[in-house]
Amino acid sequence: MIIDWYANWVIRRHPAKYRLVRLDLFSARTGLTVEQYLTYCVLLSLSFGALIGILGYLIAMLLFFPEVHTSLFNIFGTSLPEISIPESALPDILQRSIVAVLFFFAATVICYQLLLRYPGMMKSSRSVRINLTLHNGVSYMYAMRRGGSEILPIFKSLSDNADIYGEVAYECRQVVRDTEYFGIDVVSAIRNLSLSTPSEKFKDFLEDFISIIESGGNVGNFLGSRLRVYQDDAQFEQKQFLSILQLVAESYVTIFVAGPLFLIIIMVVVGLMGQTDTVSLSVIVYGLIPIGSLIFIIFVDMISLHTDNVRRTVRRVLLHEYRDVHVVKDEDDAGRFSHLYRRDRWKHIREFVRHPMGWFMINVNRTFLVTVPLMICYLAFIYLAVPQYQDVELYLNVVDDHLIIALLIVLVPYALFFEFWRRKAGSIEESIPEFLSRLSGINRVGLTPARAIAVLEKTNLGMISYEIHRIKLDLDWGGLFSDALVRFEHRVQTAAIARNVTLITKASEMTSDISEILMIASNDARMSETLKRERLADMITYIIVIYLAFGVFVFVVVILDWNFLSVLEGVTAGEGLENVPTSSLAITEASTLGVISRLLFHACLVSAFFSGLIAGQMGEGSVNAGVKHAVIMLVIALIIFNLAF
Repeated sequence: MIIDWYANWVIRRHPAKYRLVRLDLFSARTGLTVEQYLTYCVLLSLSFGALIGILGYLIAMLLFFPEVHTSLFNIFGTSLPEISIPESALPDILQRSIVAVLFFFAATVICYQLLLRYPGMMKSSRSVRINLTLHNGVSYMYAMRRGGSEILPIFKSLSDNADIYGEVAYECRQVVRDTEYFGIDVVSAIRNLSLSTPSEKFKDFLEDFISIIESGGNVGNFLGSRLRVYQDDAQFEQKQFLSILQLVAESYVTIFVAGPLFLIIIMVVVGLMGQTDTVSLSVIVYGLIPIGSLIFIIFVDMISLHTDNVRRTVRRVLLHEYRDVHVVKDEDDAGRFSHLYRRDRWKHIREFVRHPMGWFMINVNRTFLVTVPLMICYLAFIYLAVPQYQDVELYLNVVDDHLIIALLIVLVPYALFFEFWRRKAGSIEESIPEFLSRLSGINRVGLTPARAIAVLEKTNLGMISYEIHRIKLDLDWGGLFSDALVRFEHRVQTAAIARNVTLITKASEMTSDISEILMIASNDARMSETLKRERLADMITYIIVIYLAFGVFVFVVVILDWNFLSVLEGVTAGEGLENVPTSSLAITEASTLGVISRLLFHACLVSAFFSGLIAGQMGEGSVNAGVKHAVIMLVIALIIFNLAF
């Protein structure tokens, strides 16, 4: 109640400030009012401030304990002055409380201000996604308009396919909501959408669309002309995205590959001078590299268009009775139905036994059903087989290799099956433009799409020829053309094929003359393939750079471990003590050298894993595609360190 009253009071006190927040929330389609959002902001800010306040109290305990040395060491050789507060000045508990309160207020204010700006960030992100998918949505609207659909059914049909057409389709749901639930006419609903959409390009399209409708112009010609313009714009925006991606790749290699390597070298050299600090090195290995890499992964994910997990929503209607059919019940029906249920229950098992590889390729996540139990069994075996050493460092040195092997047990099958599926789907997608172009030419001479499939079955179009043969079999067995295409989409499960199948099936439901729609789909598929090849061609250089940077990282770490730490181990054993400077003797304890050696090894492993994921995300647009790069780098690091030492 107090927080709700505070939110309403703040909004009344500063109406102009929170009006922008209200508009951003609406354009981001969050479904929240500004009062609700401010309530959440206050709760989250207070919770975050409380956590930081507790952290500040703990820091104050370290600073104000007289027996604790408060000089902070860092790799650049600078230190903060000793903090000395007279005991009579303030009690310790009060000093710590003041620090905690300061931390609390600072963290709360910063978090609150960031949360107020978050709806604007969501709005900008949606604007980019709408611009990238606008040409696909307009092509779908053009296909329906050529079939004779009215304006409202076009928006409703596009909104029903929001899982395939993305943010543009989600925007069209606003028109459907206003017309069906609020009773607003379609022109006013489109005008309301133009006022609230975050994309300026989509806003201009809707305003011109309204002008064409009110003036009685040809909507089909308008959609066709805009479609060609937006396809050209999509190419330009994709090139802009590639430029941003190149900058991100260079930043990652510089900051989180070369940067940690530079810091590690400095810290080891400083260690040779008798000022080693394994805590700072641990922070870099286990904190800086993983957190920085995750930030880059999230950033690239935010600016990228998500098309990997496109799935068609299938609606199943169960008919329990038929008006025109007389149902005759038989005593043996129960046994027959139970037999059918038992066969369906074992269907997936029989499919797996007949085609185990294909079962995994349909859904690569199924590999976890096998590999995760194997990993758990392997880890349990290692736990029972390895002696429980009292020395923690010795125990870690023994089991860390086995932990990486356990991780590879999960990653290697996933990477292999995902790569097999990606190559197969990529080969089919490369053949889609030619397939649609030939289908359009055959349809233009008067043959129906179903008859055109029968003609194309005799041609060689590469990997897609086998799928054409399966579509032809569906048609021969009495299936509908649209149903055969949907089953083809389910077998391949890629975003490009999902969009093309949705476009073609909707057009074929409207009219049999879909030659122009097929040609538009062919041009769109060809443009998508061209952009995909351009992305891979531009990013392959940075993938190679990531591999080279990782190789340099491993090489430098091996040299440090070989030429410096090994020498110091000899000094610890009493060999060559006269040739070692006195300042170096401070770090020649075997335990410290073991910790540094382990941290160097783990730095290579952490860098290998995250560098591989980022290489896949930048080069092929998917973190899943980066698993194979991560596996390769992990295996390289594991082999080199086990052979070199």
